[in-house]
Amino acid sequence: MEMVSSSVVCARRVLVGARHHMLGRLSSIVAKELLNCQKVVVVCCEEICLFGGLICQKMKNMRFLRKRMNTKPSLGPIHFRAPAKIFYCTVQERCLADSMSCY
Repeated sequence: MEMVSSSVVCARRVLVGARHHMLGRLSSIVAKELLNCQKVVVVCCEEICLFGGLICQKMKNMRFLRKRMNTKPSLGPIHFRAPAKIFYCTVQERCLADSMSCY
């Protein structure tokens, strides 16, 4: 995937295959494209790789899902479980992801 310089604005959509890419590195590249006013479509989010062992990732995910609001848990943070939504939230932390679609 080529990076677009900040002086060039393209109206085309950038199609990104997420198969066998690391979650953090891919999200930073996609965030950079979104900041350059590109429209980005990410496919195959189910096959994004996470760094570390399986047990470590499972325990980290369980700690994340356990976080809730004390007084009224229905108002607390919403934790997405779908791979596309997890990737969307990761990119959204880096920039506003209005013009991105994840499948």
